[in-house]
Order: sequence, then structure tokens, then C-alpha cells
Amino acid sequence: MSTRRVLLLAHTGRAEARAVAIAFVEGLTREGVVVRLMAAEAKDLGLAPGETGAGIELTESETDASRDCELTLVIGGDGSILRAVEFTHDSGTPVLGVNLGHVGFLAEAEVGEMESTIRAIVDGTYTVEDRLTLDVEVIRDGEVVDRTFAVNEASVEKAARERMLEVVVEVDGRPLSRWGCDGVVCATPTGSTAYNFSAGGPIVWPQVEALCLVPLSAHALFARPMVVAPDSLIAIEVLARNQGSGVLWCDGRRTVDLPPGARIEVRRGRQPVRLARLREAPFTDRLVAKFGLNVDGWRGEGERRLLGGPS
Repeated sequence: MSTRRVLLLAHTGRAEARAVAIAFVEGLTREGVVVRLMAAEAKDLGLAPGETGAGIELTESETDASRDCELTLVIGGDGSILRAVEFTHDSGTPVLGVNLGHVGFLAEAEVGEMESTIRAIVDGTYTVEDRLTLDVEVIRDGEVVDRTFAVNEASVEKAARERMLEVVVEVDGRPLSRWGCDGVVCATPTGSTAYNFSAGGPIVWPQVEALCLVPLSAHALFARPMVVAPDSLIAIEVLARNQGSGVLWCDGRRTVDLPPGARIEVRRGRQPVRLARLREAPFTDRLVAKFGLNVDGWRGEGERRLLGGPS
């Protein structure tokens, strides 16, 4: 029988995360699952190299961390999950988040569900859902100078607070509009509840394949949020006449400086992000729970039928 491994990543700067991580390590190794930890995080958890048990492996390589692992278990909020995806993006290892944050749209489990989560991992009863990502290229003087990806969004923003950024936006090789703005957000359906939502963009159900395009505080008559085809190529050109520069943010974690004349191309990612799911929960229920939406008065179709009303 081959060895089963799980990569565990935790926000070890928080005492609660450390306690939860240790409990997961103990629970999984007790069931015969090998837990791999980043060496620095193991130290934060009080697991020095000479003190780790037989069911624990340590690694210092972020790029190789998820090799031979069937799952990456993340203890923290959505930021911790986005960090984990940077480790697992190339390998395609599914990510299962245990929420310690506030909203936590990417996380699947809550801290109080630890025992059932361990059971699902051990029994392999979780499912894996592929979500659309973004591939992003930065081009200067006709040459690609940077390549990266995003799970939630890629945003082009002004670098200086006091200066507006002038851009031209292009979709599928055709110019769409020129904006003097604070920036432009390109988001996935997964990211539609993140920066895209804060910027006034639409919430898109994860099963919908599409890209969101949202201008930020644009000084223009036509500056509405838009939803474009999943295979569209979105390009944002920072006009050469800009007195200031811009900056590209991907998932709020990785940045690239954008001098005047830079071009940013955003397209559907070749590699989806793989999220492990413990249950089949409608996205509507997740929205209601995470945003605390008021649904008082809802009776549902079943009760309407029972009462003889219109369905």
C-alpha cells in the first residue's frame, strides 16, 4: 500500500491556528496519514527536526512542498488559502481550507468540524471542484517581462494616490474604452465575492465560466462592470503619457511595477485551482451564511405547494 501524504499549511502567527494545526497533525498521523510541514512552520508549532514523529515530514522547498501529496490542508482564512495555492498551483494538488477568518469564501470547513474533516480525509470522501483561474502577462516594448496567475483577481492600479491612471482597455483584440481611473479589476467567478464585490462588480456563481471586468472610480460616461466570455483576452494598456506609474496586484499578494507604456494581458488560466469539498452545498446558501443575508419570510416551493398556492 502506498504512503498517503497531506501537506499542512497554517497561519502560525495566530495562537488559535497553531493549536488547530497541532490537533490536525495528531489526528491525521494517528490514522496513518503522513503529514508534511514546512520546516519553519513546524518550528513555530514546537516541532523541532529531531522531535518529529514517524508520521511527520519536513520540507523547506515551497515549489516542491506538495509533491506526492493527495491534499493540501490549510488552517487560516482566505489569505492563507491563496498562499497555499501558490505552493500547489503547478502540481494541481487539491486544497482544503479550515476557516479561521471572518468571511472565508474559499474555506470549506470550520474549526468545530475538525473530527469530521479528519474522517473525510482519511476515508477519502471529499470531492474536488475545479475553479477557473487567470493567467497574467506583463509586456513592455513588445516583450513579456513577467508571467503570473491569479485565483481571485488581477488588478491594475495607480501607484501614487494623488495621480489618476490613464488606461485603454481592450477585449479580444478590439479597443473597448479609455479611462482615467484608480484602476481596473479583472476577476474570476471565485473572486467575484472578493475585491470585485467591493469595487461594485457582480457576484458570479462559481459554476459560471466568465471573466469580470470592473473599472475603479473611472472618470468616463461608460464605466460599468462587465462580464465577458471565459475565453476572452482582456488587455489593459497603461498610456505612455501617464505622469505616474501603475502597479499590478494578483490576489493582493504579488505585485509587478507598471511604467507608462506597459501592457497587461489577462486570460483564462491553463491550470485551474482545485478546491476540496466535504459536502454539496448550494452557493446560494454559502452567500446567505457568509454575508448574513436576511431571508426572513421565505417559505420555499414545498410549503407553497402544501398550502395550495402557486408554485
